[in-house]
Amino acid sequence: MTGTVLWYRQDLRTSDHPALAAACERGPVTPVFVWHPSGEGGWPLGGAAAWWLDRSLRALDADLSRRGSRLIVRIGDPAVELADVARAVGAAAITCSRRHEPSAMVEEERVQSAIEATGLRFERRGSNLMFDPFEVRSQTGTAYKVFSPFWRACLARPAPDVPLPAPARIPAPAAWPAGTTVDALALRPRIAWDAGLAGTWTPGEAGAHARLEAFVAGPVRRYGDARDIPSVAGTSALSPHLHFGELSPRQAWHASLAASAGATPATVAQVEKFRAELGWREFGAHVLANFPRTSDDPLRPEFRRFPWRTDAAHLRAWQRGRTGYPFVDAGMRQLWHTGWMHNRVRMVVASFLVKHLLMDWMHGARWFWDTLVDADLASNTLGWQWAGGCGADAAPYFRIFNPVTQGEKFDPDGTYIRRWVPELARVPAECLHAPWEASPLALASAGVTLGEDYPRPIVDHARARAEALAALAAISAKPGRPGTMDG
Repeated sequence: MTGTVLWYRQDLRTSDHPALAAACERGPVTPVFVWHPSGEGGWPLGGAAAWWLDRSLRALDADLSRRGSRLIVRIGDPAVELADVARAVGAAAITCSRRHEPSAMVEEERVQSAIEATGLRFERRGSNLMFDPFEVRSQTGTAYKVFSPFWRACLARPAPDVPLPAPARIPAPAAWPAGTTVDALALRPRIAWDAGLAGTWTPGEAGAHARLEAFVAGPVRRYGDARDIPSVAGTSALSPHLHFGELSPRQAWHASLAASAGATPATVAQVEKFRAELGWREFGAHVLANFPRTSDDPLRPEFRRFPWRTDAAHLRAWQRGRTGYPFVDAGMRQLWHTGWMHNRVRMVVASFLVKHLLMDWMHGARWFWDTLVDADLASNTLGWQWAGGCGADAAPYFRIFNPVTQGEKFDPDGTYIRRWVPELARVPAECLHAPWEASPLALASAGVTLGEDYPRPIVDHARARAEALAALAAISAKPGRPGTMDG
């Protein structure tokens, strides 16, 4: 028996792929994707991510074909399907990239046991991280719960290796095994709601590198200053490509290094801000891998007692961008249309749901999971627990973003709001962020009637802030006050 079966999952690329490179050195390679829609624990694939996966798999198959190979698609239990493919092609081993989500690690162990029971080898090489989440440890040998010391520890380790090139040719098996089609996975939406996604994104490795090249050609040099302005292309928007493994973080890291070579200290500092954001992605994976319950349970256990509210109407208004706060609504509508939202706005809309509406952060995490093309369990969990004040390195619960002043600061002329809340396009900038405070004449001149063309605020900021602080006090009065860890 010779050759290798390569198990593709969230590493849908051919370049900088250690498992693929090693397999090519040993002989024939049979790339396989097994659709096993059980989801990541209790998190089945969301609609936007399914749309992306459909297109990414097609792009990967086309890229493999250009290299003399193809993608075999199977549906079922990976342990069964991979063993069946190995028997069909006479492979001696099955290899994959490591994953570090809790349920994925459990599945890997299960598949390994089943595969090795058949006499085949099972190997793991590389991952979609730069640093192993179980190797980065504090001086006391524990996992980190705060980003800054975590990132210092990462930077003290050997730098990420130079990315591997894609193989020019991938050795093919003597005969290809049977497989199904990507169409059979039924990942495309049944109702055509995806026009905004299709007009915004190009899933696949080629699209990932095009976006990376455009980013390092200019925006990365202004990243530290521009990343908070949602109306400009100041961020990389690489997150979905990184999540699906169309691009490795090592490739992003080294591309940013090349962009800062010979630059002024000020420019280098701008680029370092971007690499620190890659670090936040690593930190999210580190926290989830070491504290696996946090995808569904707050890291700070005292928040289990938090007096969350249930209000279906308020939740729906938030989801649809009808809260009456233009900066919040612009973000939620951008999400609905493109499957993505600017990071500064993500923080504001998350704070609004948790602290203005007193909704459990899990409502937001679930909505983002279904609507984001970059829905990543580790990053989604870290972000929502940060906003809720209940997770690793979390924002203090008493830090409550004011959606009006946030809009005034980061979208001062209203460009972002006018793009996504067009009914307010003619409202003057001085009252755009709080239209309920505008004069009747200003609103009439802009063609806006509050309560008809655009909603009035569903909550009052000052009152909501006071109620959020009172709710915090309610759990602070009991053992395990916020800001401490109970275990």
